[in-house]
Amino acid sequence: MHYLLPIFKFLDKSWLGTFIADSRWLFPAIEAVHIVALCIMFGAILMVNLRLLGIAFNDKPVARLALELGPWVFCSLLIILASGLILFSSEAMKAYTSVPFQVKMVFLFAAIVFHYTIYKHVTRTDDSKTNHTRAKLAAIVSIVLWLGVGIGGRGIGFL
Repeated sequence: MHYLLPIFKFLDKSWLGTFIADSRWLFPAIEAVHIVALCIMFGAILMVNLRLLGIAFNDKPVARLALELGPWVFCSLLIILASGLILFSSEAMKAYTSVPFQVKMVFLFAAIVFHYTIYKHVTRTDDSKTNHTRAKLAAIVSIVLWLGVGIGGRGIGFL
């Protein structure tokens, strides 16, 4: 990870990072937006996962539910990434040595890749053609990955 050190140093000393770090209220305000967006995104994904697991929304086809909630997931993810980059820039050097930050980034990368590849395929497949075991496995993996992002994020502030 030493090859990333110059990027972390640059962001830590950037005008944006310094501006956020020097403010008493900007970091908490941006973090609030970040967390609300994460909750909206996770809630939308959880609704589809509950449908894949057969626990809720069984009267609605998975593909339709995923399509309806897709814009919420995508817009929330954009807000999460933008606000996360701003928050990161204000404490980049702290993040550099933070194991919870590293865990969060691994989970975030894995969750995004999984969501827009395997998960997207599973949730866009017609219910009559869906392998229910695969659908349930996709839901469980999705929940674990996104919870890993959230737990890693909470760990940043406490560990």
